[in-house]
Amino acid sequence: MKKIFCILLFLNFSLFKVFAVEPDVFVQSTVNRASEILTKNISQDEKINKLKVIAKETVDIKGVGFYSLGSARKNLNDEQKIQYFKLFEDYFLKSFSSRLSEYTNPEIDVLSKKVLSENYTIVNSVLRGTTERPEIKIDWRIYTKNKDNPLIRDLIIEGLSLARTQKEEFASILNSNDGNINSLFESLKKFSSN
Repeated sequence: MKKIFCILLFLNFSLFKVFAVEPDVFVQSTVNRASEILTKNISQDEKINKLKVIAKETVDIKGVGFYSLGSARKNLNDEQKIQYFKLFEDYFLKSFSSRLSEYTNPEIDVLSKKVLSENYTIVNSVLRGTTERPEIKIDWRIYTKNKDNPLIRDLIIEGLSLARTQKEEFASILNSNDGNINSLFESLKKFSSN
């Protein structure tokens, strides 16, 4: 009985190893899925809706949202956290999908990866240049705590962190409104409803 248990344990461990998703493979797969949508002959709205589905599956929206809020998140009560996350998710999905839908055929090549820790890997890639745009270097910060379900935490485009930029933007809104969280909530609502 003990022997069978050990064999089953070994098989489970082996299967976990086989099915764990490598961050670079995850990024290339995500990029390929998005590229397939962007090259389809469908309306802009359909593209945006399909890109939102990919974002929900591949981006740690909650993690990005709370990072973007910075130290202000410590002052939120549970109800405000729920409200913020809902508003942030709507904001993020609209911002992400509408920006991405402007590309007609983004060809991104994954070049390498660097494991930073057990929880983070940086995947280096490049958006191929065309006659309309130069080549663009994109680094992906991948959260790898769950090896079966890696998630995107940040994009660093030509050295500029999108998450950090967003955090600074939110801090600016809060600072110019005496730290009133409702001012940020209103800005997020306004963006999402336009």
